[in-house]
Formats: sequence, C-alpha cells, structure tokens
Amino acid sequence: MPRHPSSTPAPGDTDAHVVAATRVWLEKAVIGLNLCPFAKAVHVKRQIRYVVSHAGDVEALLADLLHELQLLAAADPGDIETTLLIHPEVLGDFLDYNDFLDLADAAVEELGLDGVLQVASFHPHYRFADSEGEDDIANFSNRSPYPTLHLLREDSVDRAVAAFPEAERIYEANIETLRRLGRAGWDALFKRAPPP
Repeated sequence: MPRHPSSTPAPGDTDAHVVAATRVWLEKAVIGLNLCPFAKAVHVKRQIRYVVSHAGDVEALLADLLHELQLLAAADPGDIETTLLIHPEVLGDFLDYNDFLDLADAAVEELGLDGVLQVASFHPHYRFADSEGEDDIANFSNRSPYPTLHLLREDSVDRAVAAFPEAERIYEANIETLRRLGRAGWDALFKRAPPP
C-alpha cells in the first residue's frame, strides 16, 4: 500500500518502495489535484530523475545534493528535466529539514549554479510559516511521503510561469483546492483500491 503523504518516513524502506510511494503522491496529489500545473508534462515524458539518498546525516545528504546538482546541470533537459532527491533516513524533523534548506541554497551558489538551478522543498510534516497549525490543510500542498529536495532548472521554471496565466495564483488556487477537498478527501486519495 502506498505510504500516506503525511505519515512519518520509515528508515529501511526499500528504494523501490520509496520511489513508488513518491510516484503515487506525484500522480494523485501533485498532478491529480493540479497542485503544480507544470508537473504533468515532465512526468509523462519521463524526465523526472528519482534518487533515493541513503544519507544518515546532514553531511552525507549535502554530498548527495552536490552530486545531483552537478549531474542535473550537466544533463540534457530532454533526458532529465528535474530531480527528486528523496532522503528517508535523515531530516525527518521538519524544523531540521527547514534549516537544511539554507545549506541547499548555499550548495547551489557554491557550484556557481545560482540562477541556473533551484531547490524546492517537500516534507511529510511540511508547515508554512503562516499556517493555522500542524493540521492546516494548506500545508498539504507541500507534503510528500518522505523528505524530498526538488531540484529544478530556473529557465524551465521561467518558461512555465510565462506560459501559465496568473502563475502567482497557483499557491492560492492550491489552498482553495485543498480546503474544498478537506482532510477526509486527502486521506481518501491514498487508500488502496478494493480488490476486484
């Protein structure tokens, strides 16, 4: 059964399980609810690189991040448009994860990739600073099955935003969608379908 996106990551899950749960979340929540209007095309074209990090500490995760940033920068966008660096065994605490994002941004700068790549954030316990609490459904727009660093190409983001009318409304539209869905609707997305 796919791991529910708000559950706690379990150390020791197999790479196949981690990637499968992440794909289910991407298909049912991110694409299915249209939380990111740009995700469907790269998913359909199989241009998303899924990487499971076995890092057990921040230093090892940072090394994996540096490697993946360099790989994405060097790759043909037709082959790899974006990377999901999933790290189930480190930064399970959201505040620690949030602190790590400063290191992720510094890594982009250190490699001279500022303006070329950026890192977006997803976490099972994601919480926006202005949310109404841990269970605020708005937080679920960034809740993934496992802590995940999303590596994106800046020019792809710019093109997507330019092609999407009122791109600045995406965040607000996501909150509206999630509030209409509610927690019960969110949970229902990830329930196993009954056998035929």
